[in-house]
Amino acid sequence: VQLQASGGGEVHAGGSLRLSCVTSGRPLSSSTTAWFRLAPGKGRQFVAAIRGSGPNKKYAASVNYRFTISSDIARNTVYLQMNSLKPDDTAVYYCAVSGRSLINSQMDIERSYDYWGQGTQVTVSS
Repeated sequence: VQLQASGGGEVHAGGSLRLSCVTSGRPLSSSTTAWFRLAPGKGRQFVAAIRGSGPNKKYAASVNYRFTISSDIARNTVYLQMNSLKPDDTAVYYCAVSGRSLINSQMDIERSYDYWGQGTQVTVSS
């Protein structure tokens, strides 16, 4: 299984970015896919997850109502639309895929995921 994340960049506070995670080797329809982020001086944090093509989704409280996770099963791609970005959102964002379909209580746990992408940098300036 391979994951390729892209779409990061530099924006001002209040701006938007859309991250993409293209996967190969495992169908998204039978997986749970998530985004985590790693900021300087902090541990890796859960951001959002989606089971299959939805509607089961989960968000971290800090991004709820600002970020939206979605998937395109035909393209094997998961997206993270990030709006109203804040400087605290600055981090390297990683996509991850589980080897099985997760229940809600497992979706925000890092060890639930078996495969990880290389990360894409998001920088939000004030």
